Amino acid sequence: MSHRFAAVDLGASGGRVVVGTFRDGGLDLDVVHRFPNEPVRVGGTLHWDILGLYREMLAGLRAAGPVDSIGIDSWAVDYGLLDADGALLGNPVHYRDSRTDGIAAGVPDLYPVNGLQKLPFNTVYQLLAAAGTRQYQAAATLLLIPDLLAYWLTGEVGAEYTNASTTGLLDVRTGNWSWSSMADLGLRADLFPAIRRPGDVIGHFAGTPVVAVGSHDTASAVVAVPADHHRFGYVSSGTWSLVGLELAHPVLGDASRAANFTNEGGVDGTIRYLRNVMGLWPLQECLREWGSPDIAEVLGEAAREPALRHVVDLDDPVFLPPGDMTGRLRTAAGLPAGAARPVLTRCVLDSLALAHRRAVHQARELAGTSPEVLHLVGGGARNALLCQLTADATGLPVLAGPVEATALGNLLVQARAAGVVAGSLDAMRALVRQTQQIVRYEPRGDDGPWRAAAERVRG
Repeated sequence: MSHRFAAVDLGASGGRVVVGTFRDGGLDLDVVHRFPNEPVRVGGTLHWDILGLYREMLAGLRAAGPVDSIGIDSWAVDYGLLDADGALLGNPVHYRDSRTDGIAAGVPDLYPVNGLQKLPFNTVYQLLAAAGTRQYQAAATLLLIPDLLAYWLTGEVGAEYTNASTTGLLDVRTGNWSWSSMADLGLRADLFPAIRRPGDVIGHFAGTPVVAVGSHDTASAVVAVPADHHRFGYVSSGTWSLVGLELAHPVLGDASRAANFTNEGGVDGTIRYLRNVMGLWPLQECLREWGSPDIAEVLGEAAREPALRHVVDLDDPVFLPPGDMTGRLRTAAGLPAGAARPVLTRCVLDSLALAHRRAVHQARELAGTSPEVLHLVGGGARNALLCQLTADATGLPVLAGPVEATALGNLLVQARAAGVVAGSLDAMRALVRQTQQIVRYEPRGDDGPWRAAAERVRG
């Protein structure tokens, strides 16, 4: 007997609807619909085209046909505001918009409560920037992006735990909203709906259950890490690189706060102890400027360039906004205006591997645990050069894949809720190992060049 589930997986640059078919201990994936996710600038503000995403989601669900349930995951922090009648009060603002510039500097330290890396676009800073607006004053409910789309499918409001943990307004120790933080900041507590957990049934769409999954895409991706023991690190690689460890408890000390590490909620009460690294976003922007050339050709050119000649700190906020990425890279790396495409590509990939190294080494020291292997999942697992460079930089074997980790984690939580797969994370990960292609990269050479490059970036 087979069971079919639909995963709606929305990333910062595109979305897809993936059908997972579970039969006879196996798992087949079918991407039934792909679509771009292109922001829109209106009146100087960068917005998500949320109605366009909803339209494409419905098209994907039609293409999926009959399924046992539906789950939705997306990027974190962004939200929509509803009025008292449930109508959306304007398109959600994009986290790369400049409205939060400088906001975080004036906010008291929330780390002992929320355990979050201080990023300028966290929901708490977005809300502080919006607090004086008419939309904020008129709002009755705040819904994060996956919860908003689930509301349009089912009519039910709620806040899924893993995504709520990225807002800066959740108490990481209790897993519930921090009402005291909201009061201290003067934010409206009445906007925030009840927390729900991965596996909860949200409601129904045309008779089909809509199930809460790890609705933060990284939470779903970590479910699908094909680990066979607990001494592992991970890189969820896409527009962002989320680099860290899976822990049983948060790390909330001063050293962790100073290193800007985050403690986000994971499936089954785990903690995703990680650092946000800029990821493949700079390369994606360069490719767009270059007219979207064939990525295999671009990476082949970069592989022939000398290693670690030009490195930059990709965590520098200068690389956060869209537009003229090649110019900003040339300036940061001290390259001439005519610097060629292979040089810039190699600069991004060497710098990204160096950022992975820094995050893995810091996580190990702060959490007091030493990973024996690094799992690299998501779209970056296709990038053999990045995978090899990450192995070289970290000194750890890199197991690359699955590419569709986010959709897989989404589907596995749905299948568990339906009683189709066994209950533990270990059992779900065993199924991933049995059904998905994983490529191993061993570290090459000595650590000296990477140490020297790290010193240059710090200097």
